[in-house]
Amino acid sequence: MQSTSPPEAFPAQTPAVAQIFTTVLSHGPLTRSDVADRTGLSAAAVTKAVRPLIGAGYLVEDTDDAPRALGRPANPVRVDAGRAFFVGVKATGDELIGVLTDLCCRIRVARHLPLTAPAPGAVLAALAELVGELLTEATEFGAPVLGVGLAVSGDVDRAEGVVRYSPFLRWRDVALAELAATTTGLPVTVDNDVRALTVAEQWFGAGAGLSDFALVTVGAGIGCGLVVHGRVVAGAHGVAGEIGHVAIDPAGPLCRCGNRGCVEAIAGESAVLDRVRAATGTPVADTAEALALAHGGHPGARQVYADAGTAIGRGIATVANLFGPQRVIISGEGLAAYDLFAGQIRDTFARYAFGSAARCDVLTRPLPFEEWARGAAATAIQSFIAAPTPPRRAPAAAPRAPHATGTRAHA
Repeated sequence: MQSTSPPEAFPAQTPAVAQIFTTVLSHGPLTRSDVADRTGLSAAAVTKAVRPLIGAGYLVEDTDDAPRALGRPANPVRVDAGRAFFVGVKATGDELIGVLTDLCCRIRVARHLPLTAPAPGAVLAALAELVGELLTEATEFGAPVLGVGLAVSGDVDRAEGVVRYSPFLRWRDVALAELAATTTGLPVTVDNDVRALTVAEQWFGAGAGLSDFALVTVGAGIGCGLVVHGRVVAGAHGVAGEIGHVAIDPAGPLCRCGNRGCVEAIAGESAVLDRVRAATGTPVADTAEALALAHGGHPGARQVYADAGTAIGRGIATVANLFGPQRVIISGEGLAAYDLFAGQIRDTFARYAFGSAARCDVLTRPLPFEEWARGAAATAIQSFIAAPTPPRRAPAAAPRAPHATGTRAHA
């Protein structure tokens, strides 16, 4: 069992409390006046919400000699990052990437654990092992772990906690949140991996302070997370932002979704490898070999990457035309090839973006795989802030995973 006592319960989670806490989490330290300006709430409402958050230890006041206005405290408040911890796990087809974060979603420990098989039972067994190791690490920080976030590619119903379809794990209709909560003994949030990463970028990354932005990920698949009017958009059926399956060439290559000419069928990792093999006659084994051919100047390989950039540019232009974001952030492991297709992305976006949509800022942001797991932790923090009641169960620590590898960072 966890050796530390649970913190005092998070104050009653009204929309105002959640909004104020999230604002301080993303932008703090802030004075109460700053919080009121950012949230549009009255000064009285902010003061009323901040008081119990300080009393419960989730916010702390930085005392200094700042002047006080109209008798209200002018000292800034900030989140006490060490008040609680969360686990985030990103599942790929062959490994779990796990992180332990503090309440400000700063990674304190990271671990990688290989998967022996993609079947739900095998993944849950590995998850128990990985979470157990991270819980053991958490005891040294002196605060409890209050939730787990899981990030999975594909069609994920966060509200129901169900993975409807994950192509890389080959899952259909897996009630992952319920199964993982039983396995770990902690509240579990399950979300699509790109949406989870979008939450982290909205709160702590290149989307902080923006009301409308998109995150486009390039790698094994082509994903897109959308923030519209300050909210991450999942859509009525949970698949909003699937630009990887926007068809841009009806006569193009067959996509795994069954259609032809999708962005992912041209620019996804496996598609690029297949097209490099066909264009060069070389049985390249992986992305590194394909990149080596292109960087070595092989015209066929270079054309494949140029076509991928054109497809991505079309996809980004579609997002800009439909949603009008202030910024599009491009990330993912596919950025290793960015120098080979950056020009095509830029030129194609400019060609297909309509009118003022072309003013959208297109930003590249390489992120390590641990950031995907951090995104999963961000969804767990988000659920904790919005939950009607605080989590109460304390899990038992599972044995250490001797074959897991990882890093550790102390504040």
